[in-house]
Amino acid sequence: MSDETNQFTSDSSSSSGKQEEPQNLNDELDRLESQLTVDEVDRLYRTATSSSKPLPPMGEGKPYPPLLGSRQPFLVTFDGPDDVEHPYNYPLWKKCLYSLSVGVAAFSLSLGSAMFSQATQEIMEIYHVGWEVGVLTTSVFILGFAFGPIIWGPLSELFGRKLIMTVSIFGSTCFSFAVATAHNIETIVICRFFTAFMGSAAFVVAPAVMADMFSLKSRGKAMTIFAMILFGGPLLAPILGGFIVRNHKLGWRWTTYVCGMIGSSALVLIVFCLGETHHPVILAKRAEELRRRTRNWGIYAAHEDLRLSINEIVTNNIARPVKMLFTEPILFFASLYNGFIYAMIYSLLTVIPLIFEVGYGFKQGNAELPPYVSMIIGEFIGSGILVLFEERFTKIIDRDGKLPPEKRLEPMMIGGVTFVIGILWLCWTGHYHKSIHWIVPAVGSSFIGASLMLIFLPSMTYIIDSYLFIAASALAANTFIRSTFAAAFPLFSRQMFVNLTTRWAGTLLGGLGLILVPIPFIFSKYGKTLRNKSAIAYKD
Repeated sequence: MSDETNQFTSDSSSSSGKQEEPQNLNDELDRLESQLTVDEVDRLYRTATSSSKPLPPMGEGKPYPPLLGSRQPFLVTFDGPDDVEHPYNYPLWKKCLYSLSVGVAAFSLSLGSAMFSQATQEIMEIYHVGWEVGVLTTSVFILGFAFGPIIWGPLSELFGRKLIMTVSIFGSTCFSFAVATAHNIETIVICRFFTAFMGSAAFVVAPAVMADMFSLKSRGKAMTIFAMILFGGPLLAPILGGFIVRNHKLGWRWTTYVCGMIGSSALVLIVFCLGETHHPVILAKRAEELRRRTRNWGIYAAHEDLRLSINEIVTNNIARPVKMLFTEPILFFASLYNGFIYAMIYSLLTVIPLIFEVGYGFKQGNAELPPYVSMIIGEFIGSGILVLFEERFTKIIDRDGKLPPEKRLEPMMIGGVTFVIGILWLCWTGHYHKSIHWIVPAVGSSFIGASLMLIFLPSMTYIIDSYLFIAASALAANTFIRSTFAAAFPLFSRQMFVNLTTRWAGTLLGGLGLILVPIPFIFSKYGKTLRNKSAIAYKD
């Protein structure tokens, strides 16, 4: 039996090797994606045939049947680049609807991550806890973002995007309402963690859904919109949260009621509007339909053979993001830079009140308006710059037929410098609040907002383009680093800004940002070499 299975593997590999050369970039991507799944199936067959365990009987004394030969003629694939069921070829309205469905889910989580921070003081007074415990309600939420994607990302590659998103946003919405109705600090902290843990699929599956639907030429623009949602939530949340907490008819509980309501809307959209976009799962459904309608049981999709045990799921899928993080230099350092920038959003939840409430005397809610509106304006400016780069990238694709992933790093080179300028501008001018008008540090915030887009989005798109066929796993590893940084910073940032003063704490953060500036330049030069040496990265 072992020899027969090895023969199947050999036949499958040789047949695969006889395929015609791809005619364009989409053909090449589809071929590589299909081959990646076939390689995983072959690995499972090799593992099974090397087992010393006796074969189970066929039953009723029947002999083992003869080998049927190569399965390659029965393998279901897409019908060329113009296949109407390929997500790249969905009509624009369907792509927008699917993007909206997962985007609303991501927005509800990103909003919840920072809106609750405005209730910290009230939580401290009601439940008689200190600052560290009060701010822990924000940190554990972000920590949930770190651990959830490690599970949700790989499982979406195994079971499909829609199933995982449905389970994720349903659980998150339930825990969000649990926080809103909690009567003790322990319940609040625990439910805050599980709200983020359950809902964090949106942060890795949503961009994976967009990567499924948008080709290389349009993926950058789609990811720009997603990044604006991802950053727009934490920037808008302090403004909304500040006014909600100040309103005595609402109070702190409504900061999570609002997020739960948005999450409920996302759940409705995902259940009734979102379709499956993961290419191997679509082919598996096509194969099932063909078997039923033709009554040919030999028809199959490569993904259908990936029926893994719990141990195999943990070893080969859930552990994949962690393994990638420490074996792929591109992923590790891009995530490191990405994490530092993301953590700045949550550090600003501390420095903004120190500058505008304590320094300039604004009330809660009003204090968040100047800096965060400025950052949102900067976010739009950064997005505009990214769109200009995307136009340039599109011309390169039209001319060369492809775009090296390292090209995506060019806006990041600008963003690294503007971030250092922005953080120093905000912190130094905000320190001298007695002699400098509040508009000056607010303007400095716009540089930070632009930098968030110029650094975060190119690094994420670079990761997707470099690990296209396991993008959800790569993004899960990225989210783990990013959220770990963001969870840790609020725990010490207030003490840092108080003890070092605003100007010197800002100088420290600016110095760290300056150290990270060379990363995109290094990958621009050596990234292709690192990808070609990798066993799982996309190769030119």
